[in-house]
Amino acid sequence: MEKTTRNDFSFQLQSKDGSARAGVLTTPHGIVETPVFMPVGTQATVKSLTPAQLNEMQVQIILSNTYHLYLRPGADVIQEFGGLHNFMSWQKPVLTDSGGFQVFSLGNLRQVSDDGVVFKSHIDGSIHTFTPESAMAIQEKLGADIIMAFDECSEPHDRKYNEQALARTHRWAERCLRAKTRPDQALFGIVQGGIFPDLRTQSAEFLKSLDFPGYSIGGLSVGESKEDTLAVIEVVNAVLPDDKPRYLMGVGTPYDLIEGIRRGIDMFDCVLPTRLARHHAAQTLQGRINLARAEFTRDHAPIDSECGCYTCSHFSRAYLRHLIIAKEMLAATLISIHNIFTLTSLAQALRKSILEERFETTAAHLLAGLENTL
Repeated sequence: MEKTTRNDFSFQLQSKDGSARAGVLTTPHGIVETPVFMPVGTQATVKSLTPAQLNEMQVQIILSNTYHLYLRPGADVIQEFGGLHNFMSWQKPVLTDSGGFQVFSLGNLRQVSDDGVVFKSHIDGSIHTFTPESAMAIQEKLGADIIMAFDECSEPHDRKYNEQALARTHRWAERCLRAKTRPDQALFGIVQGGIFPDLRTQSAEFLKSLDFPGYSIGGLSVGESKEDTLAVIEVVNAVLPDDKPRYLMGVGTPYDLIEGIRRGIDMFDCVLPTRLARHHAAQTLQGRINLARAEFTRDHAPIDSECGCYTCSHFSRAYLRHLIIAKEMLAATLISIHNIFTLTSLAQALRKSILEERFETTAAHLLAGLENTL
């Protein structure tokens, strides 16, 4: 068993089955068994769900967003409450991203320099600046267990831009390490480089040399093909150390989890489960179901007869369609419960299969059910 420790943070690699890995993350707010899916709570809330409901689904860790919380209500406000855990009444682990992806999604509302990024708030148009140092200071006030380096996320197919962004991301990673002061937070570096294998290798090797306690793969799920995504994962994981956690940012379908875990990913996050729920779509291991369709008007079956979530244990497709047509808020809550449960329980099942050395058999069975839905 390999182990790496950074004060209150550690990662233990328990087992491997091929490239698939099972491990344990230890944080100041508890342990996280990997592989794991992490629901996104952008504004210090997983949309439409309470912390009690997340606990009931055995969610182990959630994300919040530095950019959004900096703008509203402000990092100082959250710090006054003792950090995100107290502010949102969630005493399990929390991860915050650096805001880099959100800033770079602003397009012409931002200006990039080697020092940082000047941007206009999407809320009121006010002018703000993010630097590696300010991103660290904000995340330290927010108080998450795991924080992200400030990086430059670029369009995946533009090589010239990726070369420039990669050099800046590496300089910013060094600045983030120097700026970080809290020993109870683990700072992850973010590997960039678009779809280009040599740039991804260069980035992984450079960040590995800085000895971060964990590594993220960023700049994916932004328009590239599934084949390119999987190829990047393989290139990067061939370089990253075995004894550090690997986090694939921003992906969240059953297919993504299965194929990512197959290639050595430990952690996943995505807004997709709750976003789909707000648009009436349920995620299952047989594909998505649009519950607003008329065919479900008298359907007595649950979303998924093999699912053990609260929604599937109590409600029919007909009832869920009724809530959707009636524009009742409960529809988003019940479908979100199902979607998040589907991904968290999938990660748990795959973890069990790794520990029992039957991952490939399990993965092949699950992928066979999805093959006509991709």
